[in-house]
Amino acid sequence: MPLLALLLLFADLTPQPWDGYRGIWYMNQPVTTEHRYKYSGGFATYPQWHLPIAVYSEKARRTFFVLGGSNGNISERKDELVHLVGFYDHRTGEVARPVRLLNKKTEDAHDNPVLSIDAAGHLWVFSAAHGTSRPAYIHRSKKPFDIEEWELVSTTNFSYPQPWYLAERGEFLFLQTLYRNGQRRLFSARSRDGRAWSEPEMLAHIDMGDYQISWPRGGHVATAFDMHPSTGRAGKGLNYRSNIYYLETPDAGRTWRNAKGEAVQLPLTDIRNPALVLDSVSQDRNVYLKDLDFDAQGRPVILYLTSKGYEPGPASGPFEWHTARWTGREWEHRRMGESDHNYDHGALYVEKDGAWRVIAPTDPGPQPFGTGGGMVMWLSRDQGARWRRVRELTKGSERNHSYARKPLNAHPDFYALWADGNPLEPSKSLIYFCTRDGKVFVLPEKMNTGRAKPAAVEPR
Repeated sequence: MPLLALLLLFADLTPQPWDGYRGIWYMNQPVTTEHRYKYSGGFATYPQWHLPIAVYSEKARRTFFVLGGSNGNISERKDELVHLVGFYDHRTGEVARPVRLLNKKTEDAHDNPVLSIDAAGHLWVFSAAHGTSRPAYIHRSKKPFDIEEWELVSTTNFSYPQPWYLAERGEFLFLQTLYRNGQRRLFSARSRDGRAWSEPEMLAHIDMGDYQISWPRGGHVATAFDMHPSTGRAGKGLNYRSNIYYLETPDAGRTWRNAKGEAVQLPLTDIRNPALVLDSVSQDRNVYLKDLDFDAQGRPVILYLTSKGYEPGPASGPFEWHTARWTGREWEHRRMGESDHNYDHGALYVEKDGAWRVIAPTDPGPQPFGTGGGMVMWLSRDQGARWRRVRELTKGSERNHSYARKPLNAHPDFYALWADGNPLEPSKSLIYFCTRDGKVFVLPEKMNTGRAKPAAVEPR
């Protein structure tokens, strides 16, 4: 079969205007209880392993973002994931009509895109593949700060993409996951132009594999990751994810060190190694990494959730939220609170005045013990020792909300981005964002013009 015909089996790569913001509904692993699925719902901003999905540009005064959209056939298996690119204009308070960059021809939200912006203002979209059965793609906008015209730069394969453009160094550091024998292994690669990449270098392959989150600070990039055990309390593999590890690089992945500043020899393969932050194996707990940020001294803070098991429902609880802060001498772990599902995902902000803010679905919501819930804003002014509930952002919603995501260089007027959806059955999914002071807006589901103002959402 000719290469072009083969690629068309996997994706429609023709960019075109789209008529509004509607997210993909997705489910994973049906279960035999009333909770229906291991996780499910509106997954336009899923998963946390895809970073970043939104970037604020001070030069353009726009927050650009990418989403996993729906092709319109809401169902468990028959919808098709479309990659949408849009932006919020901070000067006018309007969003642009989105562009459909491609149709991935799968309902799998693991194929969702991520975004990067280079020094010249060109947008780069990295469209993931879930494993090796489908291609991944890299696109570049033809004009700076423009979403209308695109060029396909590369057809390749990668999962869980995390491309960071380091303006201080004039190069990309691309953290990614590559599947080998069905297991997830963490790699990094570099590029000056986004076209020619260094050979991927392995960061970690601990036991049966790893998931990672990452975040930049200046020219540094840090990653926090888990491990998937081959033996354990009840089973093995990714459903029994355990432990937390931390590494950082000051030179786009040429060297790596732990929080103490000690050089670390890669790849990491031992369960106990110098990057260890949390030993959850001995605590008999699952670990779900949520987010990563840095304090004013550049010390990392990790947000994570622990539980007794991967299955949904109260038997796997309590679902406890924690922070891990590097004090300069040790990792300080503090409990933040609870929610009711392993995949209640939220965003962490360590702000310039020292405040810690979390936006997460910690309330049960209209579908208790389903993925997501009621989105809540929390604030701590003593490094996570005490938390104050600032605002219930989605009170009275018909559907659960989850996967609140933090834009890179987040502007106070567009501080978090997420989607809603019914985790118990296929449903439509709308896209929301909030300001730092807790005002919530919904992106237009239908657009007949090139620009439109998002509608304000008042908690009921």
